[in-house]
Amino acid sequence: MIYRLTIATLAFLGSLYLPAHARTVYRCEQGGTVSLATAPEPGSRCTAREIADDAVALPNLWGELGIVNGVLYERMQDGATVYSTRKLPGSTKVLAFTVSTPAPKPAVPASVASDAGTRAQAAPRPEAPRLEAYGREFRSASRRTGVDEAWLRAIAHAESGFDRNAISPKGAMGVMQLMPATASELGVVNAFAPAESIQGAAVHLRQLMRLYRGNLELVAAAYNAGAGAVARHGGVPPFRETRHYVQRVLALHRVYRVALGLDAVQAVSVR
Repeated sequence: MIYRLTIATLAFLGSLYLPAHARTVYRCEQGGTVSLATAPEPGSRCTAREIADDAVALPNLWGELGIVNGVLYERMQDGATVYSTRKLPGSTKVLAFTVSTPAPKPAVPASVASDAGTRAQAAPRPEAPRLEAYGREFRSASRRTGVDEAWLRAIAHAESGFDRNAISPKGAMGVMQLMPATASELGVVNAFAPAESIQGAAVHLRQLMRLYRGNLELVAAAYNAGAGAVARHGGVPPFRETRHYVQRVLALHRVYRVALGLDAVQAVSVR
């Protein structure tokens, strides 16, 4: 059965193990994904929000994600029962849920921003590369598909932060955040196995690179929003999330090219 999950539901579950008037929900971010939990999640950046027992309007802690379908899990952490919408080791499924959040807002066209006198935001600081994660798997997938290892690492960094157990609110899984249908099409049996996830994503990325003739902006946009969205919009879709994702992946690609001792800029193979 699918339930309509509200913040109250999560807070109530947490209140079973918290003192009265101290019902706290944590919004946790990890690898570009968001989860809600009754305790800080290991490996995530979490922000606490207290929910008053008599609150009339409950806050939206998810953000602008549209319709979110997910699963609420239960696990033991530091000797206490914790509930979370992220599947972590030792988790047991409690219920599936659907929650409605505001739809992602389209990015403001540059011309509109200019006319309004809006200044461009300062470029974010480059993120540090993480070369220790799954080196053998990335090298193998790169050799077998011809996809630049730095590009594979950039996608993994943006998608999951190299978390093999990551599950997005939309159901994407594993290091490369493959959707179930995509994983099935690629022959990936276990999307949580790093080698399978990385190899499957490499094959998918090679297909996208052939489709878009090596245009990395379109490849990243299609990986994030789907090739259908790219086709409908005639390029990178005007979704703020997707545009931010494309910029981030391109920046990470440059970071990993340098970190791996490769040329800073090089077209990815589309063989």
